[in-house]
Amino acid sequence: MKRIFSMIMGAILPLVAIAQGWPAGYGGVMLQGFYWDSFNDSKWTRLESQADELAEFFGLVWIPQSGYCGGYNSMGYDDLYWFSNYNSAFGTKAQLTSMINTFKSKGIGTIADVVINHRKNVSNWVDFPAETYKGVTYQLRSTDICRNDDSGAALNWATQNGYTLSSNNDTGEDWGGMRDLDHKSENVQTNVKAYIKMLLEDLGYAGFRYDMTKGYSAQYTGMYNAYAGPTYSVGEYWDGNQTAVKNWIDGTKVDGVVQSAAFDFPFRYAVRDAVNNNRWTNLSGSGKGLNLESNYRRYSVTFVENHDTQYRSASEPQDPLNQYVEAANAYMLAMPGTPCVFLSHWMSYKEAIKQMIYARQLAGITNTSVTSNIASNQSSNYYVQRTVGGRGVLLAAMGSTAYSIPATYVEVASGTNYRLALSTSTETAWASKPSGDYVDPFNVTLTAVSATAGAQLVYTLDGSEPTATHGTIVASGSAVPVNKCLTLKAGLLVNGTVRGVITRNYTVQNEIFDPYEITVYLKDPTVAPNNWPQVNFYTWDSGNQQFNGNWPGETVTGTRVVGGVKFYYRTYTITGSQYYMNFVFNQGGSTAGNHQTVDVTGVRETSFFEVTSQTNKYTVADVTDQYLPYLDVTVLAGDVNGDNTVNIADVTCLIDYLLGSDNVITINLEAADVNGDTGINIADVTALIDKLLGDG
Repeated sequence: MKRIFSMIMGAILPLVAIAQGWPAGYGGVMLQGFYWDSFNDSKWTRLESQADELAEFFGLVWIPQSGYCGGYNSMGYDDLYWFSNYNSAFGTKAQLTSMINTFKSKGIGTIADVVINHRKNVSNWVDFPAETYKGVTYQLRSTDICRNDDSGAALNWATQNGYTLSSNNDTGEDWGGMRDLDHKSENVQTNVKAYIKMLLEDLGYAGFRYDMTKGYSAQYTGMYNAYAGPTYSVGEYWDGNQTAVKNWIDGTKVDGVVQSAAFDFPFRYAVRDAVNNNRWTNLSGSGKGLNLESNYRRYSVTFVENHDTQYRSASEPQDPLNQYVEAANAYMLAMPGTPCVFLSHWMSYKEAIKQMIYARQLAGITNTSVTSNIASNQSSNYYVQRTVGGRGVLLAAMGSTAYSIPATYVEVASGTNYRLALSTSTETAWASKPSGDYVDPFNVTLTAVSATAGAQLVYTLDGSEPTATHGTIVASGSAVPVNKCLTLKAGLLVNGTVRGVITRNYTVQNEIFDPYEITVYLKDPTVAPNNWPQVNFYTWDSGNQQFNGNWPGETVTGTRVVGGVKFYYRTYTITGSQYYMNFVFNQGGSTAGNHQTVDVTGVRETSFFEVTSQTNKYTVADVTDQYLPYLDVTVLAGDVNGDNTVNIADVTCLIDYLLGSDNVITINLEAADVNGDTGINIADVTALIDKLLGDG
């Protein structure tokens, strides 16, 4: 959430005797599955659809606070409902639990954003919702609000309106955006304990990210985790002072045992300074990361960007990385601690970040791996870190190329201001392209990372296991053409033995993709309550190509009535499996701000949108599920019931006919043969539904 206070994340082990903050020796990487206003990219359904890809690289996905916050334009930091309403800006409760369960089946744990420093009210300063969960009604009262909340403004209001606040002052920093909760209150503790237990047991979360932990004493994070026993916990203690963050971690101890990890803000600030100043020796020195200290690296969740530091707009620049984003991620992923990759970075630099994670995985780096600086030169501007994993050693050479990679390492990934190299003791095959979807055919170069001079490689392209007698044997550095969808398996062949086998799944779009049209609908905003003078679609695609010129884009005049509601619409062609459209709906004219909506991104299917509430920009609700079933498409061959339009009634009529119902009206058999196979059968139902949904 937007604020000036410190943030931090924490996590803990399964509760055996007591929680332990975060698993020791954890080798996974976490994805922050959202950015600010990522209402499209962070939909539960959209994240779930990427589960197979995410599972190869991430063990954890942190998602926004998932309860209803009183509107559908909230990032979740104005939390309102804890138990009873999980229809949020990102989807329904059913979609949420489906995503969590799918992630779990793929080996991904979902991290809940837990906002308990403060809470939103229903209608006035002190009225919290009453919610019944498992037969018990939970409700916070005015006496659960810190006495000095909002610098005394809350107390003044309460006194004037006949309410009583807590007798206790805040145990942390004050924040006036919503009511600060008194965690000394037994009622607050009861509500929070039931809430976080519900997140684990009912919704299936694996752990917590505690928001704004500077707002209340660390002992309460410890209390709540010791009670609930999540596998992972990380606190947002937003402070660049390493001692302050360590003190917060220690403050979560219960019976001498740490209960939560923390976001490594000292690490983030060190990387930001090195990147933004192009001065890589800034990474050296004390206080540059919890992950550099043996007693705390287990509890370090490293990151280089998040929703609070990212650039949002000219009026909200925040504190972003200004350059060398790939290099920042390369350094993070080569270091101990648990790295947390930012969704925007993942989307923009996916191929590079995948290779970085592979290198980390192959070396066997964990959150407790040992790291050391082995070279640093201020005049040549380079900094080299060596991290020892369970399988090998990963070298991160940051900055200029003046530093020479030792002969006992093989460079496997590189870019502007970074090179990653694996020690030859890693004994593994390496592929120059990660798993993923590619537009055109390409060559993948296979490299032997081995202490054996002249080690060969053996590979297969059908997913079968390569052996000394099965597969194609090549020298290190050989290129393998990939011109179709395939599964590559490659391993080292040393003295007749195959080891270090890697798997890469490649999809080549041009082999399988059939372009199709989509239609994007916007519910009429020219009527009340919005009363726009006109409707413009400012459109750009996944390659940042603009459609219909610069701002404000095309004035759209085409309208269509769907389900009895008027929509403005425009049709686009999707040309590849990774191709999509992005929109800003607006009123026309040269002025932005209040005349436009937030960005609507990643649209690949026929979709319906509605302009909703207005703050700085209008927000947009995806109402596709409400209107897509009523979409009328004029396809004569599908007009089964003869009313001169193709609609849901035709599906019913055709099903009745196929099932031999007495209700079947007179049917033109030829007109009902929707799929053109000269017969009326169940395939016609499928074909007709596809036509109705715009897929056929």
